[in-house]
Amino acid sequence: MASTKALNVAEAKKRFSELLGRVAFGGEVILITRRGRPMARLVPPEKDDRLNHLGEIQGWLEEDDPFFEEIDRIVANRTNHRPRVLDT
Repeated sequence: MASTKALNVAEAKKRFSELLGRVAFGGEVILITRRGRPMARLVPPEKDDRLNHLGEIQGWLEEDDPFFEEIDRIVANRTNHRPRVLDT
């Protein structure tokens, strides 16, 4: 297990979003304390092998599914798209 960093509740509240990133993506463990007593521990989630990246999923659609034509049309139209912010 990774080394544990301790923070008091007030500091953890201020930096909560950062702490979540460090735990989720950096594998860190964060101990949250109140008056020096442990109150909670943020730990990385266990890896769930059932969850695959969308790009790895196969077999949902046939190669000639109309969905692919629609996606191709949308992508082709994006080259002609002008962001509204540029219209001002």
